[in-house]
Amino acid sequence: MNDKIRIVSLGGLDEEGKNCLVIDINGDLFVVGCGVMEPDKTKPGVDYVIPRFDYLEENKEKIKGYFLLHGHDDEIGGLAYVYPKAPAPIYGSKVTLSMLSIFTRHVKRDPSMYDLHPVEPSSVFQVAGRTIHFFHTAHNIADSSGMAIETSYGNIVITGDYVVENAADKAYLNDMNALAIIAEKPTLALLPESVYATRPGYTAPLYKLTPHLSEAFKKAKGRIFVSIFSTDIYNVDEVIRLAVANRKKIVFYDSTTKAVLEPIIASGALSIPKENFVPSDDILRHKDSDLVFIMVAFGAKLFRKIALLATGANEDKRIRLKDTDHFVVASLSTDNTELEYTDAVDELFRCGCGVTIVPKKQFLRMHASEEDLKMLASILKPQYYIPVKGFYKDLLANAMLALSMGLNLSHQNVFVVENGMSILIDEKGGRIFDEKIPHGDLMIDGSGVGDISENVLADREKLAEGVMVLAMTISSSRREIVAGPEVAMRGYLIQKEGEAAQKEAARIFVATVNEFLSRFDVNLDEMKQNVYERVLRGLRRLSGQVPMVLPLIVDIG
Repeated sequence: MNDKIRIVSLGGLDEEGKNCLVIDINGDLFVVGCGVMEPDKTKPGVDYVIPRFDYLEENKEKIKGYFLLHGHDDEIGGLAYVYPKAPAPIYGSKVTLSMLSIFTRHVKRDPSMYDLHPVEPSSVFQVAGRTIHFFHTAHNIADSSGMAIETSYGNIVITGDYVVENAADKAYLNDMNALAIIAEKPTLALLPESVYATRPGYTAPLYKLTPHLSEAFKKAKGRIFVSIFSTDIYNVDEVIRLAVANRKKIVFYDSTTKAVLEPIIASGALSIPKENFVPSDDILRHKDSDLVFIMVAFGAKLFRKIALLATGANEDKRIRLKDTDHFVVASLSTDNTELEYTDAVDELFRCGCGVTIVPKKQFLRMHASEEDLKMLASILKPQYYIPVKGFYKDLLANAMLALSMGLNLSHQNVFVVENGMSILIDEKGGRIFDEKIPHGDLMIDGSGVGDISENVLADREKLAEGVMVLAMTISSSRREIVAGPEVAMRGYLIQKEGEAAQKEAARIFVATVNEFLSRFDVNLDEMKQNVYERVLRGLRRLSGQVPMVLPLIVDIG
């Protein structure tokens, strides 16, 4: 009996994140990935965006499994919210499933709800009577995989995120042998990633951090700090290896870093020799020149953490940046985090420590460029080519690349689609089907899923950031503060965070006013402007929000 196949993306097309691909074979649903997307500035107060999952909830009895190809939040994070409404077995490597548990706890949900099935990154197993192949790929998180599903017409191959890399170690293996076994059977459809489809050449070796770190290790007279996103485990591994090679001690910067990295170490994807690890409680017992601090966090939170350290507003008072320290910013900004990134880098340079900024053009994420894509296509020779994961320009570039390769691919069998559009493959061949599957964005606000309407967002854009009023009375003749400071907030922060913001604003307010009072000529307008700018910058670092700041300073002469 010939299979009837429908391929549809609920997320990940013409956007960055919330990847979710559904392969429907004879009514059995195989869901590949279920991720989150970072909100942009048009969604104030939103924590994450996930795919609208009505289709999964309505067909939950048909879901045979979720297949997680690697442990990044854009691939796994949505499950924390989708799974309670549409549960099914989850398949992935031990590292990937560990990252799923870490992210689930990060969003304050219980990972014990999952039905987890660990599989090797290169392996063959059965789900619902159908043969599934995982093949190990080189990506910037350990034990990543691509995937193939056997059908009566041939294999449906989803590449996942990958680069062609022949020198990677075991955890970041580009398993061409496993891929060659899959290629022994016809490839019905190839679904390759498209993020770097517009970039010529191979991605390797520009994803390696070591060349940028080596120079920093030579320059640093004191401690070395390196900031890396929680998901970039390959680069964390590079820092560890370089520290060990230089006989330095590794320190986890804070409890967040410890909570992220310890489970990954327990899974075997990272390894730190005992003699090269120092608990944070023991850092004062070692010479500064022996210490390397690793700082990780998710998204914009990492940049805010950098800025707080640079201004001395971080929680751990034992860690203050010195002139002899060197900070390596190995976390690249995105369109949604450019403001936080710029503020963090600016404060690093202000504080006087050595700074290395890893440049975007010389440090790439581990995604397939043109030659990487060509290699897999030439090995698998697919009957249908369906670009996934990327903005429309990337999907189109990927499609044009396939058309240029002379693999009997044409406009009849290369499909560029949007979220919700179905591709049908049966005995009549492959085609784009008119009927659209329900899709779209669901916004996560705290524990709420999809509770936020466009009207609510419009109101939030006007009021979300709140107001802070700063009041003080000074005597310019006596060069002193007579009364204040008084700090009042409306619609900004509450409870603990609000108290911290008030204290930080008051501290900056007093310091700025005293600085101006110490000058020969006291310019009240310039004083107010400086209070405004410095307090605003401090609040952005502390909370990531930008309230309206109104400084009121009265001079009694």
